[in-house]
Amino acid sequence: MTRSPVELVIFDCDGVLVDSERICVKVDAVITADLGCMFTEEEIIEKFVGSSTEVYTAAVEEQLGRRLEKDWLQQYEHLYQAAFEAELTAVDGIAEALSGLTTPVCVASNTHHAGIRRNLEIAALSDHFEGRIFSAADVPRGKPAPDLFLHAARSMGVEPGRCAVIEDSTYGVQAARAAGMRAFGYCGGLTPASRLEGPNTTLFDDMRDLPKLLVTATH
Repeated sequence: MTRSPVELVIFDCDGVLVDSERICVKVDAVITADLGCMFTEEEIIEKFVGSSTEVYTAAVEEQLGRRLEKDWLQQYEHLYQAAFEAELTAVDGIAEALSGLTTPVCVASNTHHAGIRRNLEIAALSDHFEGRIFSAADVPRGKPAPDLFLHAARSMGVEPGRCAVIEDSTYGVQAARAAGMRAFGYCGGLTPASRLEGPNTTLFDDMRDLPKLLVTATH
């Protein structure tokens, strides 16, 4: 049976387009320690990678046993900014993958708009996504809820079943499945392949393989 062709490729940003997750884990460890709750890097990867600010906040509040101020994370934004400016690069092979795609693409990330644009600019990937950037700030719920991916598809005029989502986190592939989209789990980053496996999900570890995988997925 022939499957419907992919008419839109939706990319997560952190860990998929830009190699930021390793940087974020280090900064998150500094932030949580400063707040008085200690998370190991393994715990941060499991709990926070790909999560929304709401999920991050809830986990920290649970560990602390108290509520945080609404904009508590903003006071630490300068730590992310400095680390990204010093260390951020594009994910290995993503430039080649984007050049090899003929299907329309967009970005849908739990990160706020300014952060997405900053990271794409630092990694010299902005030109691929101009005017096609979607943030969890645009919808009621971020990943793992399907809201963001459905919003991106609707904005781009494509049915969910004709979308492919490129993700590197458990929250991301869960959101893609919930949205009725094909998930491609990139396991070349921090999240183990075992956490990305699931229905309607293709795993891969080299971004250069993506154009071929997308073609294969339609047949």
